[in-house]
Amino acid sequence: MNRSKDGEPNRSVTPGSDFLQLDPADAPPGGLADWLAGRLRDAVADGRLPVGTRLPATRVLAAELRVSRGAVTEAYQRLADEGHLAGRGRAGTIVVAAPLTPAPVPLPERPSRAATTPAPSASFPTHPGPDIFDVLRDLPARIDLSPGLPDLAAFPRAAWQRAERTVLRDLPAAGLGYGDPRGTPALRTAVAAWLARYRGISADPAGIVVVAGTAQALGLVARVLAREGIDRIAVEDPGSLGVRQHLAHWGMTTPPVPVDTAGIRVDRLRATGAPAVLLTPAHQFPTGAVLGGDRRRDLTRWAAAGGLVIEDDYDAEHRYDRPPVPALRSMLPDRAFYLGSVSKLLAPALRTGWILPPAQHLDAVIAEKRFADLGNAALPQLVLAELMNSGEMERILRLLRRRHRRRRDTMIEAIAAHLPTAAVHGAAAGLHLTITFPGRPGTLHDTALAAAALEHGVKTHPLSWHAQRPHPPGLVLGYAAVPASAITDAIAALARALHHTEHHAEHHAAARAARSSASQRSR
Repeated sequence: MNRSKDGEPNRSVTPGSDFLQLDPADAPPGGLADWLAGRLRDAVADGRLPVGTRLPATRVLAAELRVSRGAVTEAYQRLADEGHLAGRGRAGTIVVAAPLTPAPVPLPERPSRAATTPAPSASFPTHPGPDIFDVLRDLPARIDLSPGLPDLAAFPRAAWQRAERTVLRDLPAAGLGYGDPRGTPALRTAVAAWLARYRGISADPAGIVVVAGTAQALGLVARVLAREGIDRIAVEDPGSLGVRQHLAHWGMTTPPVPVDTAGIRVDRLRATGAPAVLLTPAHQFPTGAVLGGDRRRDLTRWAAAGGLVIEDDYDAEHRYDRPPVPALRSMLPDRAFYLGSVSKLLAPALRTGWILPPAQHLDAVIAEKRFADLGNAALPQLVLAELMNSGEMERILRLLRRRHRRRRDTMIEAIAAHLPTAAVHGAAAGLHLTITFPGRPGTLHDTALAAAALEHGVKTHPLSWHAQRPHPPGLVLGYAAVPASAITDAIAALARALHHTEHHAEHHAAARAARSSASQRSR
């Protein structure tokens, strides 16, 4: 039997590498190292091999190309001598710098959002479009007080890695295949236990559907209700602009229902005639109100008469100065869709949440999820389940509560010092505060104030974005993701922005009055 010797190339295999689609047949005779060095240099220059990229080991690349290892080593060495590559021991050969090349002539094209920086005033329109939060995220700012973010620096990287290693060690090969569109049994069981411990909800894991965050949950519920002939979902006012945009995308109209210090006005909800309502009862966004006991009982009566509740359990875990309140789902198991996620507890980047639908809607939600994406990625679900089962999530929550409380206290103290006439709302829980400016003249517009704040290096949300009806001007200020020292600086900058905005408004009001007076005298 004719066997090739160890290390001798198998001539039945066509030489070539998936890496940069290298084909040694393109090299001129006797110029293999020159050709390879040139191909690598071009790839570094045009960005196919950005700084930080690890190149294949010389042994591996030589085997793929069916060439001598010495030719590959020589090519790598040439680029190392030029300063573009560096050997990092066990880390391999790394791209450390790109060659200086003439800037290419740009092709005419529509500028991308990231390539342009609009003026601050243009970034805070009175009527924001559907991409407003994408635009806002791209805007540079010295201090970002945008609401809705936890302390991302506190993400438990080491615990996540440990849990990931445990999952990969124990996961059978079958676990890497397609799974249940509802999500992995491990995560659904862990979520059911979490909801029982922390939200007072008795849930069967079979009735939980894992989703890609609250945004997807809203889309699934909207499609299920649309199939039942429902095209209106009432919302709190003020309430999340992002939620309204998602519901509108799926064809829902969103009649506004006023919110006061006790939560949504159920009497005004009845007046809308809407068959469903979306609520944030644990910590209303953006006012921070907690739905009171009388309102909960009234809402229960509304639901018993045929209404459907969509409960976004926003910020439920983040409470500081008030006792816990149970989820509405615990009172309305047959009339409430419950929506939760780990975006505010761990990180939005995980894109992991869950829906607990009423039993009569479960199959429809599963069907919508199946045809949306066949189910969330299984590996992150299993890692998250490991964190929940190990007690790591509770530890993270305790740490975050202490840290967030300190930052909230810092913000309240800074507001008292620099914005003493501002009213603070929603301080007892959550990841943000809302401030309003009672007694201010009608010339103060919070979009202008937010634009002025950005000019002073601070990014935040104008309250009017989140209101459908007229509402006093205000700002929504996130504090959880910002160090305490930066929070104090940010509030001082907001005070300067407020002074600038009021002075500008007074100047324009005086100019208008002067023009009006001159016009009357000329008649």
